[in-house]
Amino acid sequence: MTEDSHSCCSSTPKTQPKKLPCPSHGGNCNEVALSTLNQHIKQPWELGFHDRRYFFCDDAACDVVYFADDGWQAGQGDVRTPVGQKDATGAATLCYCFGVTRRDVLADPAIKKYVMDQTKNKACACSTQNPSGLCCLKNFPK
Repeated sequence: MTEDSHSCCSSTPKTQPKKLPCPSHGGNCNEVALSTLNQHIKQPWELGFHDRRYFFCDDAACDVVYFADDGWQAGQGDVRTPVGQKDATGAATLCYCFGVTRRDVLADPAIKKYVMDQTKNKACACSTQNPSGLCCLKNFPK
């Protein structure tokens, strides 16, 4: 056998998918960093130092917010604040860096430009502030 036929012997790192299906509804979910969970889980110290990968579920009909590749799950009751991606109301937070709600953007569309400008200037912290760990701009109304 060649070195490449065994992933444990290969000099190239194993690549793992950046998405996994939600254990509750089955839709593909993006991976998030532990630093993101530490900002949003009510008791992050209970996560411990497990060698696991975490994922964020943005399906509004699903109670699961975060899950890990080893079966661990956190629902909406396990996070500090309501998850805007799971809330269709005007009170839903769209931008966690600047506290912008859906209602704010609908009342003043210029807010989106403000957030875009701040993002361009790297004056945001989406990777930790947004529960998804991603930029919020895709969540703004079109």
